[in-house]
Amino acid sequence: MVDLDWKSKMVSSDIPSKSPKLSNKLKISIPPPARTGDLAPASEAACSAYEHYLRLPELKRLWGSKEFPNWKNESVLKPALQALEITFRFVSTVLSDPRPYANRREWRRRLESLSMSQIELIAMLCEDEEEDSEARGTAPIVDLTSSDGVLSRENSSAEVWKLAGDATVVSRTSEASLLPRLASWKKSEDIAEKILYCIECEMRRCPYTLGLGEPNLAGKPSLDYDLVCKPTELRSLKKSPSDQANLDNFENQTLYTTHQILESWIYVAQQLLNRITDRIDRKDIDKASSDCWLVEKIWKLLAEIEDLHLLMDPDDFLRLKNQLSIKASTASESFCFRSRLLIEITKLSKDLKHKVPNILDVEVDPKGGPRILETTMNLYMKKEGFDRIHLLQGLQAIEAALKRFYYSYKQLIAIVMGSLEAKGNGGFATAEDSLGQIFLEPTYFPSLDGAKTFLGDYWSHERGRYSPERRTRGKK
Repeated sequence: MVDLDWKSKMVSSDIPSKSPKLSNKLKISIPPPARTGDLAPASEAACSAYEHYLRLPELKRLWGSKEFPNWKNESVLKPALQALEITFRFVSTVLSDPRPYANRREWRRRLESLSMSQIELIAMLCEDEEEDSEARGTAPIVDLTSSDGVLSRENSSAEVWKLAGDATVVSRTSEASLLPRLASWKKSEDIAEKILYCIECEMRRCPYTLGLGEPNLAGKPSLDYDLVCKPTELRSLKKSPSDQANLDNFENQTLYTTHQILESWIYVAQQLLNRITDRIDRKDIDKASSDCWLVEKIWKLLAEIEDLHLLMDPDDFLRLKNQLSIKASTASESFCFRSRLLIEITKLSKDLKHKVPNILDVEVDPKGGPRILETTMNLYMKKEGFDRIHLLQGLQAIEAALKRFYYSYKQLIAIVMGSLEAKGNGGFATAEDSLGQIFLEPTYFPSLDGAKTFLGDYWSHERGRYSPERRTRGKK
């Protein structure tokens, strides 16, 4: 447990002996711990309706299927690739929008940006896989050995590349993904080409490429994309159950697809957060640190996905909201809380605070003293075990990204649905305002926060001690 029993005291002692002046001058109040138990999903009926609308049970079966027992990264890369494939479908949907008033120019830009953000994260996951000795070489790639050196006649998209010496690789373009088709459609060829070049650039440090038609100038082997991602099965989920109601509202497909992408990345974050906990317990500090920065980027990506609501037509979207009977009865039942997975990754992100003593190899003082704070200060100042500094910084980066997500979501609801909806038909900062509580609550890492506060004060004293003005006064 982290030093959460250290109540809101005025700390004026038990600081490093290296800076005695701090005990007389600096006083800091350590805030009470954040309460994670208060955060709960919306009502069972609201959550079930949300999951039925998005066909989440079917999506979860695709995310969680284990088809490559030796591939350590399957649980994170598969849903990430499926989110990217759904984004390709989204491009097709937006460019097929018959409404003359749709903001096509901005939609194109946003979906290009969203695709590139996802490809960057996928590339980072692949790079980390190569650096992990246990996971290296376990990804299912297309090579000659998988078919005894013979390519099937039907697979006309495959090419055999002979490199220097006896090295041979198979470069193959996915036959089921929508991206190669977008590249051949005049309306979308510019977007598709930009995405393909992005894949080529982002995957340059990876041992294989995605096999979606990117140039593959390095002649690397391709991931067996169709086998991993299952684009055909994903495409079977492109229609929402609400389509049977003949809503005659194009924003229904937009909303549905946006949240399928969102939920896919939330699932990736959940897998990574569980992996962070496991790696910290195993003292695999460097890999845990790398995963922390991935989770921080995913929180930012979730905000980018949510911002797509800004491009939806106000009248069509609000009509759809009424057609689907979407309404928050109280401020504590915000729309985002219908996602059980989002609630779970929020709690998992907050609960990382309990891992700080384990990272620092120190026990919590049962009397509530600043033992962890002192250890953290020494770690920061002496630079011993800098991998632990990287991990602690990553934990705080997750906290900042999480709070930023909920703050931006609060503003998004006000812009898209009106301020009354954002307030939950009450005050903007009522006791029931769960969104407001999340981004306004105290730091999850009071010891890390306190250590940086003391350290900053220490260096300000050191600067004052050796400043030119002080030396001049001393001579006089």
